[in-house]
Amino acid sequence: MSVQLALSLGALALSLPYVKRRLELSRAKHPSLTGHSRMAKRVVSILPGYEFNEDQFFSCDGAPDSVANIRRAAFFTLANLLQTRHAKSIEMTTQAREIISDLQFTGAYRVPFQFSPVVRQHMKVGAFIQSAHGVFVTDQDGQKFFDLTGSYGVNVFGADFYKTCMDEGAKRVHDVGATLGAYHPCVAYNVQRLKEISGLEQVSFHMSGTEAVMQAVRLARYHTGRQNLVRFCGAYHGWWEDVQPGPGNPMPPRETYTLRDMHANSLKVLRTRKDIACVLINPLQALHLNQGAPGDSSLVDSSRKASYDRAAYTAWLKALRQVCAERGIVLIFDEVFLGFRLAKGGAQEYFGVRADMVTYGKTLGGGLPVGVVCGRADLMKRFRSEHPADICFARGTFNAHPHVMGAMSVFLEKIDTPEISAMYQNLDVKWDKRKERFNQTMMDNDLPLRAANMSSVWSLYYTEPSRYNWMLQYYLRSEGLALSWVGTGRLIFSLNYSDADFEEVLSRFVSACEMMKTDHWFWAPPETSNQKIRRRIMKEMFFRKTT
Repeated sequence: MSVQLALSLGALALSLPYVKRRLELSRAKHPSLTGHSRMAKRVVSILPGYEFNEDQFFSCDGAPDSVANIRRAAFFTLANLLQTRHAKSIEMTTQAREIISDLQFTGAYRVPFQFSPVVRQHMKVGAFIQSAHGVFVTDQDGQKFFDLTGSYGVNVFGADFYKTCMDEGAKRVHDVGATLGAYHPCVAYNVQRLKEISGLEQVSFHMSGTEAVMQAVRLARYHTGRQNLVRFCGAYHGWWEDVQPGPGNPMPPRETYTLRDMHANSLKVLRTRKDIACVLINPLQALHLNQGAPGDSSLVDSSRKASYDRAAYTAWLKALRQVCAERGIVLIFDEVFLGFRLAKGGAQEYFGVRADMVTYGKTLGGGLPVGVVCGRADLMKRFRSEHPADICFARGTFNAHPHVMGAMSVFLEKIDTPEISAMYQNLDVKWDKRKERFNQTMMDNDLPLRAANMSSVWSLYYTEPSRYNWMLQYYLRSEGLALSWVGTGRLIFSLNYSDADFEEVLSRFVSACEMMKTDHWFWAPPETSNQKIRRRIMKEMFFRKTT
């Protein structure tokens, strides 16, 4: 054997373990673009944009003129109704959009991009409200809506609950005002209650949920000496770089493995690799496994699905807990969104699984912005006594702001009251029955809409192929139902919805869907399928005629 051949064989033998690990990692990633962040980034950079003119807008699914004309008339009738009814709110929003970039973004991404220019020009909606009370919000024109936005997850117990937390909290800390650095005494109460709720030993305060997750990951890396984090396909952990793969991030994550949720190959990766510092879990992902957060901007057909199996997801979390313990990997529950919604003790109590660190935000601030990390004492330490220059620095000017701490203390007191405790009784049973009632009503009325839920968080999906399901959000608005900018992808009910409130919401859903049906938005050619719709979109992208 020649020396060159021997060296080549030796190099091959040395590379085999690396190749094996790479193959195992590839198998654990979701096969779609959502599981491959670098590939997704490349693909979105080459996908061409295009837009429909008004003629194409109403017949892009091959509808005949008779159907397209009905849609056209209905579209402008609805647009005029909303413009007339909400004129002040819309005018205020139009002016603000020129200087508020968030409004520019949400306005552009309420619907699939092909339809967006026409929708933005004609189907305008307002973003300003004047009040919130009970389960309602009221806009600048005095028009009242049932609130299904949930304030992005903040509103667990109803608008009035948080008004009380903010008002009473402000009174408690009035004498210290905005003095920072030193703590108001209510902080001592807050940390004790958070220890009891989380079952963990130490607490740190931050200014947002995103920041709390960032610090939890930093601490995990600091104490394990490993660099990589594991997140699961589709899960949201804030807008920062390491946890946001693919579209929406200027740079793909460098030290992040995005694996398949509830899959044996993912457990194998965790068991065999030595470079994983932590595993991030957002329990909300159980509602739409291995899919991105559902929004109407991606509702190009009717392939969106959602479902939730509590027993199966519990078993998965227990398997993760075991492998993380075996391998010294830090298990982090990101409860920024769901914390205090599923149970008083959060997802840990709900699923019966203990994490090494938990992050909270949203509702915990009693209506004010906050992020919190609770963790084991050994993981929360930010310095090494034996190496005094080796620290894991984290500060923030507004950490533990007195007014936030005051509102938080009221929140933590109130969740122990009989009134709030009663809301947690048979919580899943109540919301599961409401979902079943919703779905049965849709079936009874021959409407192609269904709901899946994780307690009071719902996602809507459609049972018949169509390119126009995103229009439903505007019909719902005309019926006095307020949705967030993601449309029918996610409804977030506050727990103070009574049976009578829910029945009224259901009735308005039926009315909106009946109008959608009457106006032919649910119409589709007999041979239509979701696959054919997607093929047609690809042809529009790459083979459309240019003028």
